[in-house]
Amino acid sequence: MRLKYLPSFVKRRGRITKKQEENIEELINFSVSSINDIESESNGFKSIVIEIGFGDGENILTIAKENPDTLYIGSEVYLSGIGSLIGKIKENNLSNIRIYNNDARVLLDTIKTPIFDNMLIICPDPWQKARHHKRRLINHSFLELARKSLKENGGLYISTDWKDYAEGILEAINQAEGYIVLETQLFEDLPVTRFQARAIKEDREIFKFNLKKAN
Repeated sequence: MRLKYLPSFVKRRGRITKKQEENIEELINFSVSSINDIESESNGFKSIVIEIGFGDGENILTIAKENPDTLYIGSEVYLSGIGSLIGKIKENNLSNIRIYNNDARVLLDTIKTPIFDNMLIICPDPWQKARHHKRRLINHSFLELARKSLKENGGLYISTDWKDYAEGILEAINQAEGYIVLETQLFEDLPVTRFQARAIKEDREIFKFNLKKAN
């Protein structure tokens, strides 16, 4: 079957610990598979935030603990990260995180009415080789897809630790319609993830983009 979107990830099993494997068996208890699921789960919450590509779950766990009135949807395809996050959800007895285990663009493409108050994408796969740049998640088409899913004045936060990717993101933002570039940070005191810490250690700058959906 022909895919609508060129994969921005390589979905492979990778190394999974026994504990992660056990947690993955409980995924059904923490997952959503459609916008209808998210709407159903959102009852009682003041806002809905999606993080695309949550990695090991370091960031989404931290902000979910700090904001119990917000429902967080974490989109991830790597099973090791999903297993790690489920374990952390259970350890912290959190009820405001749900997991979407698929390409986030498939979910966003089904949205007819804006649903998310904010969206975060922290250091997406940079696909460093030039011939693979077309696989990068952030481009003009993605920004349009994201904008349609955001509520009025909804925020979009993107970061990357690769300079050429940052240049491509900025070019896509300049071409996109319906966004306002903010001088302030949408999210204060976000934790430094493992990948960001490695970038900092390697003297790479973390480029941050803060956008708001225009009225």
